[in-house]
Amino acid sequence: MFFHQHPYPPYIPKNATKLIVGTIPPPRFSGFDLFDTDVDFCYGSKHGLLWPILDRIYDLNLRYQLDKKAVSQRKDFLNKHGIGICDMVQSCEREKIDASDLGMNNIVLRDLLGHLKVFKTINTILFMGGNSKNGPEYFFRQQLKRSQIKLQSLSSESPRIHEFIVDDRTIKTISLISPSNAANRSIGGHPAYKERKLKNKKYSTLDFRIHQYKQYFI
Repeated sequence: MFFHQHPYPPYIPKNATKLIVGTIPPPRFSGFDLFDTDVDFCYGSKHGLLWPILDRIYDLNLRYQLDKKAVSQRKDFLNKHGIGICDMVQSCEREKIDASDLGMNNIVLRDLLGHLKVFKTINTILFMGGNSKNGPEYFFRQQLKRSQIKLQSLSSESPRIHEFIVDDRTIKTISLISPSNAANRSIGGHPAYKERKLKNKKYSTLDFRIHQYKQYFI
């Protein structure tokens, strides 16, 4: 059994209004050797698409190297735009050393509600994926239920949008398509993707994510 510990604490600037919420980085970030083109920071996997998406949206010219400059570029971006990152899973156990959410057992969650009470300027949570089992929204719904906080649906279409109230302030949640390549199949079946693909054969699943993320990051 492999003990999978989240390698990074939450990164939340004091001016944060948006919070990126995923599950946990791939196991190699928790004690294994990283690839030369990984970045030693949240969502730094060379296979992940979050930073390439943000790079395209904001024209960041990011480095994708295992060095300090690549990390500082990402932190500078988050600080400038008031965006924080707080994944849901602090630790878990795995029988197989892979990044599957369903492969997590004996899961210890972070207190996301507690962070929201401390960082009072946050008004939007951007879930990196939907409400599938062991996904970030799935875990957060459990925390809300235990605290008897209701999640109100605002839109049932993709991306699904909800809101809830904590400490007399309303916080919106948006369930974006996962930046993992594993979500490419679900994007392929999305009506909006099919429509755009018919008009432009070069239109990609990355383009689809960029189009969706841009609406809620900017």
